[in-house]
Amino acid sequence: MKIAVAVTGASGSIYAYQLFKTLQRHSDLFRQVGIVWSENARTVWQLELQHTRYEDFEFETYSNKDYFAPFASGSAGFDALVICPCSMGTLGRIAQGISDTLITRAADVMLKERKKLICLIRETPYNLIHINNMKTVTEAGGIILPASPSFYSNPATLEEAAQTVTDRVFGLLGVPVPHYKWGQEPPGQ
Repeated sequence: MKIAVAVTGASGSIYAYQLFKTLQRHSDLFRQVGIVWSENARTVWQLELQHTRYEDFEFETYSNKDYFAPFASGSAGFDALVICPCSMGTLGRIAQGISDTLITRAADVMLKERKKLICLIRETPYNLIHINNMKTVTEAGGIILPASPSFYSNPATLEEAAQTVTDRVFGLLGVPVPHYKWGQEPPGQ
């Protein structure tokens, strides 16, 4: 599977961090992983996580202005784009078909090619514009994945709670990454 991951400046860098850690742990399941950062994404990461460990991941990284990145074209055969976290501004531009950055162009490509577009949105509460944009992207074939952790597995840390959301990403991609499923005995029980 070939996937791209976009990180926007929305709050919720912990989700991107957990996603990257799982991608790296299971890199054998992916033929290619490309990463693109919005202008503010690294700044928010540093503010929220108090580190720059995004430098530790050995994925190919592209500028948000790089329209020659492979996932900017349907002919490159990427299977999915995960936007994690996805700001409401990014979601709005996707909903309106505004391809003004690599992130929004890649989202447009996923929709037009009928490939997976997963938008891990991180905002609360929603206003009517947010809801309508979520509806539009869903009707176009995208998947809206709110950053709403589950607690069935009794997560003990913020990282474990965030992982319940990023595990859903892999489930939606159809990638067999081991994770807690409803009805299982919670870890450590």
